Amino acid sequence: MFKSMSVETKTAAELAVMAEAGRLLAEVHAELAKAVAPGVTTAELDAVAAAGIKARKAKAAFIGYRGFPATLCVSVNAEVVHGIPSKTRVLAEGDIVGLDLGLIWKGFYADSAVTHPVGKVSPAARKLIAATSAALEAGLAEAVAGRRIGDIGEAVQTVAEKAGYSVVREFVGHGIGRALHEDPPVPNYGKAGTGLRLAPGMVLAIEPMVNAGGPDVRVLSDGWTAVTSDGALSAHFEHTVAVTEDGPRVLTRLG
Repeated sequence: MFKSMSVETKTAAELAVMAEAGRLLAEVHAELAKAVAPGVTTAELDAVAAAGIKARKAKAAFIGYRGFPATLCVSVNAEVVHGIPSKTRVLAEGDIVGLDLGLIWKGFYADSAVTHPVGKVSPAARKLIAATSAALEAGLAEAVAGRRIGDIGEAVQTVAEKAGYSVVREFVGHGIGRALHEDPPVPNYGKAGTGLRLAPGMVLAIEPMVNAGGPDVRVLSDGWTAVTSDGALSAHFEHTVAVTEDGPRVLTRLG
């Protein structure tokens, strides 16, 4: 995914376009949130995502990317990331579902993910979702000029592990801009004060993947869907954030 480190900073004009992309993506996520319900297939959610992107005259970022066959990654329960939508996979009361989506607008990418409860879920599932969201917020708060990639990773890891969970290490966040995956890699673990120093104009996709059990994952025979090795629940949240002179600017959040 990442070659030798080459981190691009964005100009104010480029950040303005990325903010437009992020707003459009957030709007599509809002539509998806309304569509999540027991009895809905994961393919139906993919159709909502595709229609939402098309209606905004943007382009889906994931379909065809390295051969991925859909617009939306839909990961249910023990699926961590990269779940492939299916007409036969029906959401059930009590499930949790991670929706990871990207789009392209005027040549720039935006990428974000949300894990939703399906109907009424268990207290354990609610706690996992809340802790993963909180871990993302902790990571975003460290996207400050002068701090380091390790500050982001340690912040995410600390929140997740204090809640009794583990962070996935095989998949990490990333830089983003004219490509979906740019340098630098952004792990969800690390040591504060280490790693690349952040500078204004850098744009990162920070995306904690947090498991209720152990951190290990395996990829299913479809070549895409990653699941927890122990079958425990997993949650995933992601935002695209710009490092600015005035602090973190989350591009994929409405309001």
